[in-house]
Amino acid sequence: MFKDEAEIYVKAGDGGNGCASFRREKYVQRGGPDGGDGGNGGDIIIRATPNCNTLFHLSRNRKFIAKNGQQGGRNKCTGKSGTPLVIPVPPGTCIYDDQKRQLCDLEEENQEIIIAKGGKGGRGNVHFATPTHQTPRKFEPGETGEERKIFLELKLIADVGLVGFPNAGKSTFISKVSAARPKIADYPFTTLEPNLGIVELPTFRTIVIADIPGIIEGAHKGVGLGDKFLRHIERTRILLYIIDIAPLDQQDPLETLKILQNEIVKYSNVMKEKKFLIAANKMDLTDAEKNLEEFRKETNLPIYPISGVTGKGIPQLIQAIVKTLDDLDEQDYYS
Repeated sequence: MFKDEAEIYVKAGDGGNGCASFRREKYVQRGGPDGGDGGNGGDIIIRATPNCNTLFHLSRNRKFIAKNGQQGGRNKCTGKSGTPLVIPVPPGTCIYDDQKRQLCDLEEENQEIIIAKGGKGGRGNVHFATPTHQTPRKFEPGETGEERKIFLELKLIADVGLVGFPNAGKSTFISKVSAARPKIADYPFTTLEPNLGIVELPTFRTIVIADIPGIIEGAHKGVGLGDKFLRHIERTRILLYIIDIAPLDQQDPLETLKILQNEIVKYSNVMKEKKFLIAANKMDLTDAEKNLEEFRKETNLPIYPISGVTGKGIPQLIQAIVKTLDDLDEQDYYS
């Protein structure tokens, strides 16, 4: 099950106490102090882990406590430190404190953060011997490990983000070009959670496409849970607007595009700068050709006619996506 938010409690291990002991050997009646230090408490580490793509596992276990360090021993033996506790999360996870201040953004695979530091082990009595006080019984207790509540939020990382009204055919498109199998039906809001599809090209190159549930007017304010879905295309490199060219309500395709772009800009100024492509979907339906002709008269932007059902026009659209991504790579290289 996909889950993109989680709130958990973390508690690092406490440090072990130092030891108060004295050397005892045959013929040595009054040996000096030899109490060892306590071990350090285990840290809590959050790591962006490959093949982890949801925060669902954190909804079942909301409390994470690392092991404490062990007490120091005789003969200056240091206690065993607590083992760090690693919490796996998907790449693209943002971590916030209980005041919703961002602590870290784990964008890269294997990137990690120590979210709670284990307590330091206390010193044994061997550290407290002085020329005037050679038999100290003093030792230090271990420090308490850090604890806190944190909030995690996942933002998918992909090359292309699909944007469109409910029932525009986004899920049909992604199922046609990849192995992703989202739920598809002939009614709005069939897709209720984001999906990732991987397009495999003949050149052994892959493109990752993110399909989010359909957005509607007012999505940036949270209408239709739009704000929760829009964040999943914040990190995509380009946007692909899927426009239903033959809608049942006969809404003007240009008006649809304007509404979608308006919601994107109002949600995030960063997405305003993203390059985008436009696909006129459902070209297999009646009136599609006529509507496409009118759409092209109303805008100078290139429009790629496709049919998610028959597959017509999709190869040309994929080529355009590849070229756009390559152009971005070239810009990044020379910038």
